[in-house]
Amino acid sequence: MSVDSATVRRIAHLSRIAIEDSEVERLRGELNAILAFVETLSEVDVDGVEPLTSALPMQMKKRADVVTDGGIADEILANAPLREDHYFVVPKVIE
Repeated sequence: MSVDSATVRRIAHLSRIAIEDSEVERLRGELNAILAFVETLSEVDVDGVEPLTSALPMQMKKRADVVTDGGIADEILANAPLREDHYFVVPKVIE
């Protein structure tokens, strides 16, 4: 797969990255080099290789899934400019 200048501009637009016209050729070369490297990875023989999720065999630490309110509402609201009971008071934004 090869990336052309129009694709570079489209990727930049979708990424919300402003690029100059002078940068397009350089970025096209870099993207093509990245894609060429990824294509070489497909040549690696991985038959019989088990998927690996960690470098060390270990079980994930688990905790009980318990719903709590935290019990620290007063501490959380201590720095709030405006509060009412245990809630933040914010300006109305929707009519």
